[in-house]
Amino acid sequence: MKYLITGGCGFIGSNLAQAVLKQGDELFILDNLFRYGSASNLDWLRKQGDFKYYPFDIRNCNDVETVIKEVQPDYIFHLAGQVAMTTSISNPRLDFEINTLGTFNLIDAVRKYSPDSVILYSSTNKVYGDFEYLTFEETETRYICKEYPDGFPESIHLDFHSPYGCSKGAADQFLLDANRIFGLKTIVFRHSSMYGSNQHATYDQGWIGWFCQQALEIKQGKAKESFTISGTGKQVRDVLHATDVVRLYLMAKDCPNAYGQAFNIGGGIENSLSLLELFQVLEQLLTIKMDYQQLPWRESDQKVFVADTLKISKIINWHPELSALNGITQSIKWIETLL
Repeated sequence: MKYLITGGCGFIGSNLAQAVLKQGDELFILDNLFRYGSASNLDWLRKQGDFKYYPFDIRNCNDVETVIKEVQPDYIFHLAGQVAMTTSISNPRLDFEINTLGTFNLIDAVRKYSPDSVILYSSTNKVYGDFEYLTFEETETRYICKEYPDGFPESIHLDFHSPYGCSKGAADQFLLDANRIFGLKTIVFRHSSMYGSNQHATYDQGWIGWFCQQALEIKQGKAKESFTISGTGKQVRDVLHATDVVRLYLMAKDCPNAYGQAFNIGGGIENSLSLLELFQVLEQLLTIKMDYQQLPWRESDQKVFVADTLKISKIINWHPELSALNGITQSIKWIETLL
């Protein structure tokens, strides 16, 4: 089988690429190495096995059509994207061109040259907006959504907020419509927070990895000053380790019942954490004190997002397997190799 991964040198892309190589299938990667850490992941992947690498740009329709015509992949994991909310606000055109135009380029090329390809897309919970119309209870360490205490289902109405929410949401809808109108085999995953090996986290993206790094720098005496958080620290996300994400994509790709559908994906309420709760975990694991300074809330930040994964579990029998505690422990060990 032939697999094409757009953004294959990114965090989830490189983990999926390694899994494809382990299966012994043909692997093709399209990535312009725009994202911090992508070049390092490419070097790491080249040690895992043989594949064809296209140093192309998802924004360029000729680049995308060239790859689709040449490869005619059985499966496409579409992970190329601009992933930082802050970047989308400072440079909305770049965000739109990568997320929306790039996805359109892929759909159009598949429609014309490889209509039997299966496309699995990494969308986001931000398509649901800020949830400001819901009711939130504030506890000592977290917010709880009174209407959906166990997680948000896919029936929650779409409400694109921020350039990032709009660009990813438009791509999300283009892919679902490509199934309705053109019969393409598309699946949309609306992800909550993901973390794990090969995630080169930054201040504005990849919060689990970023705060694990801050904690390790405190442990090693490298922290020059206290770090910052935005908001109260009680905002909640359910977290999902990369190993569970990889298993999801490989399980879903051959399930016709999933084609043309969107699924909320995350670790579920049992793997949900606020910033403050993550800090408690890190303090216990590393015997440190997490000292931080508080900044104003970030624009369009959700107080809570926890995925209700009942729909995906019914269709492909997928459930998260790695607990947040075990996953964070693994992430700390990986980040230690970088410091």
